[in-house]
Amino acid sequence: MRIAFLLFPALTQLDLTGPAQVLARLGGDARLDLVWRSLDPVMTDAGFAILPTATFDDVKAADLLCIPGGIGVNAVIADDDAMTWVERVGTDASWVTSVCTGSLILGAAGLLRGHRATSHWAWREMLPLFGAIPTAERVVVDRNRVTGGGVTAGIDFALSLTALLRGEDHARAVQLSMEYDPAPPFDAGSPSRAGKALVADFQARMARLAPGREEELRALASKRGFAAL
Repeated sequence: MRIAFLLFPALTQLDLTGPAQVLARLGGDARLDLVWRSLDPVMTDAGFAILPTATFDDVKAADLLCIPGGIGVNAVIADDDAMTWVERVGTDASWVTSVCTGSLILGAAGLLRGHRATSHWAWREMLPLFGAIPTAERVVVDRNRVTGGGVTAGIDFALSLTALLRGEDHARAVQLSMEYDPAPPFDAGSPSRAGKALVADFQARMARLAPGREEELRALASKRGFAAL
């Protein structure tokens, strides 16, 4: 089984490294690649770089495609080479998957039309721009499309995917091996529990960090042939 993760500048590294850590334990003949246009280090939004293991030319097909999210999502959607690769690999992949706002990249590549999907809560309602059906769940499985919510949901996503690929017993063993037994110190992990003030503060910080991101995404959707909403 060949697993291909898209690696791109300004991605949220946990969107990739969380599920990669889980899927690396599939066993058998599973092979995992981090793919970008070159093998140069790729800077994440955490301020450190990750090395790609393969280029677009190296990986022309995969059994499982996974797209992480992050601030760099719009730049990927505007990148014809990257989107051509996502569309080509995703069209024939047995499993087409994403974490966080990576679902917007899948959508822009035309891979989520008519499929239920999720994303980070702050961007989930942008999925209809690309013909997807936004679904407020941490992990959404719709046929061979599997999408995870924001950042930490990537681990839940990958364990759910592991169960589909190797069975629940294998997934449980991986969960135990990672001591994945979350007990967060605060009950503020979703907008419904965090409270209006904290949600508003987050949205204000995002607006400063990536001004005009929503308007740019709408323009990119139109550029890629999706009808305006």
